[in-house]
Amino acid sequence: MSTLQKIQIQGPGLKKEGIVVLQTLFIGFFVFIEMTIRTGVGVLTGIAICAALYGSLRFGRPGTTYVSVVTPPLAFAGSALLITMLLDGFRPSRVGIDFIAALASEALFLILAEAYGWFVYLNQKAKSKPSKKRSSETNI
Repeated sequence: MSTLQKIQIQGPGLKKEGIVVLQTLFIGFFVFIEMTIRTGVGVLTGIAICAALYGSLRFGRPGTTYVSVVTPPLAFAGSALLITMLLDGFRPSRVGIDFIAALASEALFLILAEAYGWFVYLNQKAKSKPSKKRSSETNI
């Protein structure tokens, strides 16, 4: 029986800029792979979105939770739009339909990942605030 230990990283962790770059490249890579092979995004990109969010929450410095939560939907949307324009050319009607289809196909993964991310962020924020009950007891 082995005990499962958390991976120890050297140093304080990723800065905000590193999180943005890492998530954008990671998600963009999977969007590119799926759009070139399948001509649409799917489960692999969804798993990549969830993994990018979890990895940035796990390996980011303290205080980078907000950036970790906000970046994945923006990175996915930007990557999907850019790669759709590269593959379809600049035909607004075709690009618009393919872009909306990409957003719709990843909606479940985006909602689940963001719900978890916002829960972690708001929970961290609530834990850092002093309790109102304790502050009212000290004033008495």
